[in-house]
Amino acid sequence: MIRNNFFKNKNYSAVPLKSLKKVSSLIGIVFLLLVSYIFFQVYVPADPASHETVTFTAQKGLGDDEIGNSLQKMGIIRSSYFFKFYVILSLRHSSLKAGDYIVSPKMSIYEIANEISQGNVIKDKIVVYEGWDINDIGKYLESRDICTEADFVKAASKDYSSNFDFLKDLPRDRAGKPSASLEGYLFPDTYEISKGETCDGFVLMMLENFDKKLTPDLRAEITRQKKSIFDVVTMASLIEKEVRTLSDKKIVSGILWKRLLIGMALQLDSTINYITNGNDPSVSIKNTKIDSPYNTYKYPGLPKGPISNSGIDSINAAIYPTATKYWFYLSDGKTYFSETLDQHNAAKAKYLD
Repeated sequence: MIRNNFFKNKNYSAVPLKSLKKVSSLIGIVFLLLVSYIFFQVYVPADPASHETVTFTAQKGLGDDEIGNSLQKMGIIRSSYFFKFYVILSLRHSSLKAGDYIVSPKMSIYEIANEISQGNVIKDKIVVYEGWDINDIGKYLESRDICTEADFVKAASKDYSSNFDFLKDLPRDRAGKPSASLEGYLFPDTYEISKGETCDGFVLMMLENFDKKLTPDLRAEITRQKKSIFDVVTMASLIEKEVRTLSDKKIVSGILWKRLLIGMALQLDSTINYITNGNDPSVSIKNTKIDSPYNTYKYPGLPKGPISNSGIDSINAAIYPTATKYWFYLSDGKTYFSETLDQHNAAKAKYLD
């Protein structure tokens, strides 16, 4: 009877149950507060209203401890502890990359950690214009303190044919090394490069861009025409320097391919200017006699190699020429086409003399 009374005691079982619920509720509240605090530290910027931006340099070899401490000392984040906590928890601990970053107190730990782990370093915009040759690009890079002209020319003379199929038909010497530089393959475009980018790295970037621009369809058409990529790139470089608009480029392409077909000299002033490093719209008779494999007055056929780095319009024009009855042209900004030499000489007298 005593045993039955013991288990029938309602007060005994009710008291600890209420206490347990209170403890559980308290733990839940503490947990929510803790989560909210962590969320606040990681996802809320130190100063959301700040307009300040600073350059932060993550030196090579620095870990999350040093980076977090530096950011806290700069006033960018509230707590280095939570920076370290987040990068470890998010598995970014081993992916923080060295470099210069734009950071601000209006950025959260989450945003800053993502920037550094993804390597979103400060980048310079480099604009390479259509028609520039290797030396033009080198001079420009030297003026931007990227690398010297000499170093760029050296980098653009290396053999990258093992990296890119489109370079496999470059002419080669007896030792099997390319006898031509990368002139013509350094695709003109706007590039974003990181501080400390090397000449070699920039050359690779330009070649990768060329690889994308020369689509499988364009390559298939070149093969169908039984031409080499090298010959097309060389032709495109001539067209780039000769005329401006796409329609003119396609007509000039048709004229030049026709001249090659019958063994007629191309006679292009742009190739003489490439030899002399000049910019003369009407070269002298003396210069047309220069003995050079780039002299298209003296030697029929394509020059030894490309004379500039052309854009996609010139490449397309070289692949898809417009067929016409024209054999001659001249340009003074506007292009004038002629079917006969007499018409061409008359146009020269009218527009150039």
